[in-house]
Amino acid sequence: MPLAGELAQSLHSQGASAQMTGVERQRIDKWLFFARVVKSRSLAAKLAQAGRVRINRKKIDQAAYAIKVDDVITMTLERRILIYRVVELGQRRGPAADARQLYEDLTPPPDPDTTKAPLPSVPRRDPGTGRPTKRERRQLTKAKESGA
Repeated sequence: MPLAGELAQSLHSQGASAQMTGVERQRIDKWLFFARVVKSRSLAAKLAQAGRVRINRKKIDQAAYAIKVDDVITMTLERRILIYRVVELGQRRGPAADARQLYEDLTPPPDPDTTKAPLPSVPRRDPGTGRPTKRERRQLTKAKESGA
């Protein structure tokens, strides 16, 4: 029976297994927060749980997913897709210059055709059509009062 207890203990101690294999790992929500991809760790957790993060092309749905150096992270944020390669694991949320040292940006540059959307033209109306102006309303009121 002691063997089963040792097995359970080894399964629950992820830190010890990382030390034995020599590979350092970090939770994805912590790394996203340290790399300044999102403003808070809870937003990073929600991003991961929503399935908007892929690690090495594998969709994840857990904020506790462990990443390592050289993993490729693909994220969808609002209207853009970011692709980062993990260069370092973070220790703290520091300045933006330090955060950029944690990753290599592999995001392709946006297409010039799609980035420059045509501006919508302002609809013009002919004079005398549409809603009356304040001056026209006053004139209508005067005409109604004098006619009645």
